[in-house]
Amino acid sequence: MESHAWAEHTLAPAAMGGHTVHPWDIGAAVAELQELLVAHGFSRLRIDGSFGYITEAAVKAFQRQQGLRIDGWVGPKTWAALKASIEPGTRLLRRGHTGADVAELQGLLRINGYTVDRNGIFCPTTHTCLHHFQQEHKLRDDGVVDAVTWAILRGRPLAKQHEKQRRWFWERRNWW
Repeated sequence: MESHAWAEHTLAPAAMGGHTVHPWDIGAAVAELQELLVAHGFSRLRIDGSFGYITEAAVKAFQRQQGLRIDGWVGPKTWAALKASIEPGTRLLRRGHTGADVAELQGLLRINGYTVDRNGIFCPTTHTCLHHFQQEHKLRDDGVVDAVTWAILRGRPLAKQHEKQRRWFWERRNWW
């Protein structure tokens, strides 16, 4: 809950908001809503930009979890709760996204020597810094923050490939 307070008070207001969306709306705002809901554990959701009954049910469940008014609409308070409580690395980040996870990305870029505001908005400056970071570390230079980019930003080694099998197993008269 402390991360909510930090994000709501230090990030740009535009980073925590969004256009109000209602059931049966379609478009980019709905797709971002669906990405955020999936990142919050609503895995049955398909990210298709269409606010159908499954998205509405997920919104109502999220509102219930957060102690918000349960109306199925996504207004300023629901957007703020979705974006403030997002765990960094649980969704792919790209230009145009906003939220606490974008602020974490910007903070990690700063730690890695890039000059970028930590405002929670994936703006052109953030995109340019990420582009240079991905090139410098020989990552896929697509401007998208995936699990590999998060790991390198955090200074963590990538998961090791499985070592070659060194023992033989006997199973049903076959050597493996």
